[in-house]
Amino acid sequence: MVLGSKEEEQQKKDEGSPLPLSPYRYNSPLVQVCLIGLVCFCCPGMYSALAGMGGGGQIDHEVADNANTALYATFAIFGVLGGGIYNVLGPRRTLLAACSTYVLYAGSFLSYNHSHRQPFVVFAGSLLGVGAGLLWAAQGAIMTSYPPSQRKGSYISLFWVIFTSGGAIGGLIPLVLNYHRKEAASVNDGTYIAFMCFMAAGAAISLAILPPAQVVRDDGTRATAMAYSDVRTEAVEILKLFANWKMLLIAPAAWAGNFFYTYQFNNVNGIIFTLRTKGLNNVLYWGAQMLGSFGIGYFLDFSFKSRRKRGLVGIGAVAVLGTAIWAGGLANQLRYTNGKWEDPLDFKDSGGRFAGPFVLYFSYGLQGAVFESLCYWVIGTLADDSETLSRYSGFFKGVQSAGAAVAWQIDNRKTPLLSQLIVNWSLITASYPFLVVLVLLAVEDEDTTTEDGESKMPKL
Repeated sequence: MVLGSKEEEQQKKDEGSPLPLSPYRYNSPLVQVCLIGLVCFCCPGMYSALAGMGGGGQIDHEVADNANTALYATFAIFGVLGGGIYNVLGPRRTLLAACSTYVLYAGSFLSYNHSHRQPFVVFAGSLLGVGAGLLWAAQGAIMTSYPPSQRKGSYISLFWVIFTSGGAIGGLIPLVLNYHRKEAASVNDGTYIAFMCFMAAGAAISLAILPPAQVVRDDGTRATAMAYSDVRTEAVEILKLFANWKMLLIAPAAWAGNFFYTYQFNNVNGIIFTLRTKGLNNVLYWGAQMLGSFGIGYFLDFSFKSRRKRGLVGIGAVAVLGTAIWAGGLANQLRYTNGKWEDPLDFKDSGGRFAGPFVLYFSYGLQGAVFESLCYWVIGTLADDSETLSRYSGFFKGVQSAGAAVAWQIDNRKTPLLSQLIVNWSLITASYPFLVVLVLLAVEDEDTTTEDGESKMPKL
């Protein structure tokens, strides 16, 4: 007998079976992941668009290199501490404080357009590092602990699509506002003001994020019944991360994960193309990140029944793709003359010469997304509660930011571009075997987490 929807619901109630909840509720993981995606769309997404122009939109890369060195140095510290701070303050206060620092950073470049004084930009960069550490620890906890365990890859890719669309749309800002300034060196004031407006909107949206105890999954289970921690407990737990074998295995991937952006932004997009073309390239670079994240997220959730097999094959696919793209980057780098591109390319005026470097830059975006999405998926398999995953995500971003701080100073010291490319390629390649070992030892095909969220794996 076929029952109508009302009869089916009544039968389930009579049998005591809980009805599935709507995924579009305000307190659902789907809506909350979309909200944190919008926060990152407005703040890190716009920062990415600003950085992607090379030199923060300035012809002289020194100020951006020094500001980003300060940024990632403090990010390295507060990335590690961020998980503990999130566990004490909760998502709303953590994110609001974090987002405010992005507005100040964009404003410092607006100031630099008139004063040409570097110290304020460097100070704003160091403060942004604090905010970024807090934001990404909160984001990592939300993105990896709110969704159901069997759909973490899909939710990570959903977040990444929303976040990276910020970089894509942010790339339109310098393209539109500087379209008729092909020969201009630095972007105009309106570009920085537009970035500041988006970042302020992100701070406002952060107030809509719910704490994990209020998030209810579609099957009626809560994301986590977390009671906020205290400073002493978090200090001890953070110190333990440096002896955690899982964190030590993911550390090489974390170090490599932001290292390559300096080379790609400053020495590919920043050198090869005209000002307005840099904006167009950013749109499509972050569009490639959306495609890459969607593809790897779908694969990691649905390709094979075995979760461990999905992880191992995913690492292999990312390694093959990355090797091919960096080989193309090497071929392109050999076309430079004494570290320079003799005739900057413009998307309207350069004809066929534009295609090759553009496809390479697009491919770099694809590679960056699949690599970091894979890392977050692996982190998401290591535990299931917000408290633990906030610390894991913070550690990952802290190590990642330490690597980026080094990368910005390598560029600032005028290291040969060929050497920078080889270092980037080598770091990423060296991280794959460690990820394989981590998946083999720590990723289970069944739900084997304990009540406190730790995996039931043997201690090494």
